Amino acid sequence: MSAQIRQDRYSRWSINLHWLMLLLLAAVYSLMEFRGYFPKGSATRDLMKTWHFMLGLSVLILVVVRLVARIVGGVPPIHPAPVRWQANTAKLMHLALYLLMIGMPIVGWLLLSSTGKPIPLFGLELPALLAKSKSLAHNFKEIHETAATVGYYLIGAHAAAALFHHYRQHDNTLLRMLPNRRQG
Repeated sequence: MSAQIRQDRYSRWSINLHWLMLLLLAAVYSLMEFRGYFPKGSATRDLMKTWHFMLGLSVLILVVVRLVARIVGGVPPIHPAPVRWQANTAKLMHLALYLLMIGMPIVGWLLLSSTGKPIPLFGLELPALLAKSKSLAHNFKEIHETAATVGYYLIGAHAAAALFHHYRQHDNTLLRMLPNRRQG
């Protein structure tokens, strides 16, 4: 028997990781958006940046766990099945979201490395991935900020698509990922 067991919903692990990732991403984005309300160099602003770094790296760690859960648990089919272009678009959207969740923390790590700043992770200090470089730091900052903006659109489109499928297509796309749904 295959390791991928097809059901009408994702595994409990996948569901919990999905919603935990949403909370982490909301926290990561919120910390950067709200830091601007505090003066540069203030303890609160610095704390928000540190938490942004640590939670961003947590996303990187958990996305690996999430990919394993997806591989082991499989992807439950959508009923009724969407048309081919919708299925292909969904695959591209998921790929883009995974690239965001993997790429953003790595670029953030590279950014911190190139500025010569410490890379904190809950009491640990991760090694720099490259030497200090002002020009690289500038480039990584631009990439990180642009990708963050793209991330808003990807996350919004992902949520809108789930709601569209639920309320307009009347399929099980959203129901497959909702927690505590009774099977029956």
